[in-house]
Amino acid sequence: MSQQSTAPKPSLQGVRIKARKGAVKRNAKHEPDVFRDQVFKHLENVPPSDFEAVTNKLVQAGSTLEYLKYADALFEILFVGGLLQPGGQYVDDGAPLSPFSLLNAKEPVDVADVKQYVEVMNKLIRRYKYLQRPLEETTLPNLFQYVNRWPEAQREKIAVAAGLLMAQGLASASCLQSLTKDHLVKNDLSSNIITLVFRSYLSAASMEHLAAALKRGGIKDLLAFFPENKRDDKTLDEHFRKAGLPQVAEWWTKRQYASLKDNIVKQLKDMLDNGDSHVDIVAAIKSQQEEQPLPETELVSCIWQGLISSIDWSARQDQNEALALREITNFADILEPFCNGPKTEVALINTVQVYCYEDTRIIKAFPQILKVLYNKDCISDQAIIYWHQKGSKPQGRQHFLQATAPLVKFLQEQESDEEE
Repeated sequence: MSQQSTAPKPSLQGVRIKARKGAVKRNAKHEPDVFRDQVFKHLENVPPSDFEAVTNKLVQAGSTLEYLKYADALFEILFVGGLLQPGGQYVDDGAPLSPFSLLNAKEPVDVADVKQYVEVMNKLIRRYKYLQRPLEETTLPNLFQYVNRWPEAQREKIAVAAGLLMAQGLASASCLQSLTKDHLVKNDLSSNIITLVFRSYLSAASMEHLAAALKRGGIKDLLAFFPENKRDDKTLDEHFRKAGLPQVAEWWTKRQYASLKDNIVKQLKDMLDNGDSHVDIVAAIKSQQEEQPLPETELVSCIWQGLISSIDWSARQDQNEALALREITNFADILEPFCNGPKTEVALINTVQVYCYEDTRIIKAFPQILKVLYNKDCISDQAIIYWHQKGSKPQGRQHFLQATAPLVKFLQEQESDEEE
């Protein structure tokens, strides 16, 4: 039996085995404190008030420092001057705070001053676009999560900066979700922070712009930022009006009205489809009004929409006008209890006008529809005359005024006869 050879196996000399990128990344040390010291080194000879010089230094540093790996550390330095540990406290390693950070902004807080610090971040993100995602997904949510640990002036600076970043499209409104946590909502802290955010946002953009940003960021319910015992529309309205932001209060009210209107339209349609009596339908609407009231002009408009949407239109155009008049005659007793006064009646006429303009199947039936509503006591002769003289909507105005001229003339003559 032969013995196995103990000679060494051949091997390749001078060959370097390249590790996978993922393995290198996993094994690399995470040293944010080293990164912080390197950033401080770049900024040490730059005057903190020279925002242009600070921006240039940070942009240049990005070519040698690992901004992508230490994005959170970078923004913590720019916002609060140092690294934060879980819980919101500074990392206790004896390091000084950065000579340049948002916390150095003037007090009392001035939006124009804070904007200079935000502009530094703006230019940095424009140069290194990968920094935007960690800013809005990690840094801002973390800062808001621990905002209760900061003094009031520092909270205000962070909130104002966040509002400006959101207005410039550098951060999503989703970062505000951190403020809905229970420990922040109590004592009105969250509601005060979002007020500061909204005020700075509106200093740079419109309410429509803010509303769109909130929608994209998934912020659906502003009441979630208020303590549980203050989560009602009246409190929210008063809060923002008192804070000098009536546009936010008005937007929220309109948004809530839109939701209520959708509910009433759906409820009406369902009850009609189920064959409920008109008396029960009227009672259900009145009950809804007592719980969550809508302005009467808005209510009569959505009742009309709910009723008209329940009509099963014919495929033959020549039958639709007669069908519309028959159905409106049938459900007029649902409308009549809610037509209280000239303002509501004119609102109903305008609703019908816009509907007929948008649905050309019954555009020619508009005068006859007004006659039906007049005969059913839903609208008065004075409301029709006022609408014709100066209360009509711009949609198809000339056509509708001309079409209803004979009806208005008849009503005016009738009114004159009664006076005589």
